Amino acid sequence: MCCSTLTSRTSLSQLTLHSTPEEDEKMANYIHVPEEAPAVPKMEVTVDESDYRSGALSLMKELRPNWKPSEVKLKFFTDGITNKLLGCYVGTALQDVVLVRIYGNKTELLIDRENEVKSFRVLHAHRCAPRLYCTFSNGLCYEFLQGTALEPQHIRSQPIFRLIARQLAKYHAIHAHNGWVPQSDLWLKMGKYFSLIPKHFTDPEQNARLKTEVPSPRCLREELLWLQQSLSVLGSPVVLCHNDLLCKNIIYNQQAGNVKFIDYEYAGYNYQAYDIGNHFNEFAGLNEVDYSRYPDRGFQLEWLRSYLEAYKEHKGQSRQVTDTQVELLYVQVNRFALASHFFWALWALIQAKFSTIDFDFLEYALVRFKQYFKMKAEVTTLTLPE
Repeated sequence: MCCSTLTSRTSLSQLTLHSTPEEDEKMANYIHVPEEAPAVPKMEVTVDESDYRSGALSLMKELRPNWKPSEVKLKFFTDGITNKLLGCYVGTALQDVVLVRIYGNKTELLIDRENEVKSFRVLHAHRCAPRLYCTFSNGLCYEFLQGTALEPQHIRSQPIFRLIARQLAKYHAIHAHNGWVPQSDLWLKMGKYFSLIPKHFTDPEQNARLKTEVPSPRCLREELLWLQQSLSVLGSPVVLCHNDLLCKNIIYNQQAGNVKFIDYEYAGYNYQAYDIGNHFNEFAGLNEVDYSRYPDRGFQLEWLRSYLEAYKEHKGQSRQVTDTQVELLYVQVNRFALASHFFWALWALIQAKFSTIDFDFLEYALVRFKQYFKMKAEVTTLTLPE
C-alpha cells in the first residue's frame, strides 16, 4: 500500500485558497432556513441509554399530551451505527409514530448538531424531509415516514434507482439564499477527522491492528492532500448534499410511488459528485460489505442521465442531456467516490474509540481503506471529456 507522492510539501492549511479556515467554515455552514419554516423547540430532557422509557415519556408529555403514559409503546430500530433510534406510538398500528433519536457517544466530535437541525428544517421546507418536532439535550424527535427502508438489492432495481436519482437531484437543486455561492466544507471536515483519529487503543488486539493494518498518519496526511489537490479542480458544483445516502436512509413508499431520504446528520454544502459517488459506494452494503456490487459503467450512465434530466428540470433548464454531460459527471463521481471511502474510513477509526454501539468499526475502517487504494488505481486513469 503506497501513498501519494506530492509535488510539494504542502500543508492542509496552505491548500485553502483566498480565505482562512475560520472564514471557510463560517461560509460553508451558512445554511439559510426559510422564514416560514416552523420553529423547533429545545426541551431540557436527557434520555438515559439505560432507561429509555422515562426520558421518552417526558418528551411525549410535551409532544403528544393526549397520550396516556401507560399506553405508550416503544419500538426499537437497530439499523443505525451512529445513534440509537426508537419509535413511540399508541394503539396497534404504526400510524402516528414519533421517532426519538439518541445521539451516540462523542458523536458531537463528528457531527455539527446545529447544522443538522438547519439542514432538517431547510429540507422540510422544500418537502424533502419529515417534520422535526423538537431537539432535546442528547437527541431529537421527528415525524415517522411510512414506507420501507431499502436493502442493497433494491437500490439497483429499475423503477427505484430512477426515483432515487430524481430525489437526489431535487435536493441538489435547492438554491442557496439570495444567490450566495456556497463552498464545500469537505476538506475542513476531513482535516478535523484526521486530527481526531486515535493514536492507540486500550484493547491490545485492536491496538496491534491499528499499528500494523491502518496506514500511518503520514501516509493518511499525504493521501488527504492528494485528494484535495486532485478533486477540487474537477469542476463539480457545490450543492446542498445529503452526504450519507446508504440504503437504510432511503424510505420507499410503494403506494405513493416515491422515495424519501432520512437522517441529515452529515447534510450540508458539498460537491455534487461526492454525494452521488458516496451513494454508489453504498451499493456494497454495510454489515456484509461486498464491493463487487459497486455499479458498473452501464448502470451508472443510466442513473446519471436520469439524475441530470431531473436536476436540469428543477433548475428550470432544458431537460436535454448530452452524452458529454453524462460522461463528465461519470468521471467526477468515480473520482469523488475515493473521497467518500477516505471520509468514512477516518470516521470509523474515531467511532472505534468512542462508540458504544455493537459494531466492528476498526474492521470497517480497514475495509474502506483497502477499497480506497484499490479504486484509486482504477479511477485515476479516467479523464474528463474534451
